[in-house]
Amino acid sequence: MVLVGCHVSIAGSIDLAVGRALDAGCDTFQIFSRNPRGWKAKDLDPGVAEAFRAAVRSSGIGPVVDHMPYLPNPASPDAEIYEKSVAALAGELRRCALLGIPYLVTHLGHHRGAGTAVGQERVIAAVNRAFADAGESDVMLLLENTAGEKNSVGTTGDDLSRIMEGIDAKERVGICFDTCHAFAAGYDLRTAEEVDAVFTELDDTIGLASLRVVHLNDCKGDLGSGLDRHEHIGLGRIGEDGFRHILRHSAVRSLPLICETPVDERRSDSGNIAKVRELAGA
Repeated sequence: MVLVGCHVSIAGSIDLAVGRALDAGCDTFQIFSRNPRGWKAKDLDPGVAEAFRAAVRSSGIGPVVDHMPYLPNPASPDAEIYEKSVAALAGELRRCALLGIPYLVTHLGHHRGAGTAVGQERVIAAVNRAFADAGESDVMLLLENTAGEKNSVGTTGDDLSRIMEGIDAKERVGICFDTCHAFAAGYDLRTAEEVDAVFTELDDTIGLASLRVVHLNDCKGDLGSGLDRHEHIGLGRIGEDGFRHILRHSAVRSLPLICETPVDERRSDSGNIAKVRELAGA
């Protein structure tokens, strides 16, 4: 059996997300702990945080994954954006600790023309500062691979390895592998041989033990297109056969799988979760 879920809303109160995850048929789930489209975050009420913890405990599902909001850019050369990004990262680490969430996924941002190496150094410094500012906790920060779009700094295994090597608290950092991003960046995931080759490269660069969560998404764009557009499982360019091979791989089967797929007339979140279970058992 695989451990699969989706991203769920925290509308109304963050503890309500747990019931929504159960209703969708999740074994695990992901949230934004706050408004993902703004810089400011309302402080968590301790009572609400405890209600969330209690709901997770009673639900029997997990682990819970939190995702950083959209605006932070830890690779940015702009001083104001960079400082706000560091503060947002530290704040989200603290929120995860209060909520008892073990994993925080972050995008690595864009260097905006400053160069990949410069952007990677900015990310390293941002993570080191955020860890120091947030204080000690059991929260692990997961670096998410990017789709190879212009000015990205964390597309390949080598990119992620360089960033991880520079982070002081290496025990507090891991990887979230996004299948749509990987395919868009040129990592072919459509055959068993190609899936094996991708995970062999990841093992050689970052080590498969660093993989903690998979964002399981099909891709609307072609292989190597750099197009970060998610599609329903099996309905995009990776296709059902590709996901069968991904889900059978030993590096993936034991990891939390989070679908960040569309919700439309073709399929719901529950439908994508069911499709993953079908393909994992096929």
